[in-house]
Amino acid sequence: MTTTIITGRDIAFTIATTQYSGQATSAVLSNSPTISTYQTLAGKAYKHIDDQWTFTVNLLSDWEAGTGGLCEAMWTAANTAPNTALAVSLTATTGAVFAFTVFPVFPNAGGAAPDAQTDTWTMLVATTPVATFAP
Repeated sequence: MTTTIITGRDIAFTIATTQYSGQATSAVLSNSPTISTYQTLAGKAYKHIDDQWTFTVNLLSDWEAGTGGLCEAMWTAANTAPNTALAVSLTATTGAVFAFTVFPVFPNAGGAAPDAQTDTWTMLVATTPVATFAP
């Protein structure tokens, strides 16, 4: 079996039916499981209790894009419906698709001259991601 190399450029993500990839420099879905350890007379026993998923996006700020920009859309969602999870789809060109929902966060504004304005969002994933793998 040959090895398939996937880069960050092979990933696109969609939030609330709009695809964003032009200003994103990184999009990472990650899990931090909670595993309890119990010391029994027979030795250690482990129990997976919970999962804490996060979705982290690094991006070039697009405030100047006007209506329809990712920063403006996220600000509006965080300001008007902070407890309403947004649908997200993370797709790799190999056909792996991860569907989940995230709670919106307020984007940062501003940056240092002469660099491009960038931002990093770490969003709490509301639902366990559903993975679909192409054959």
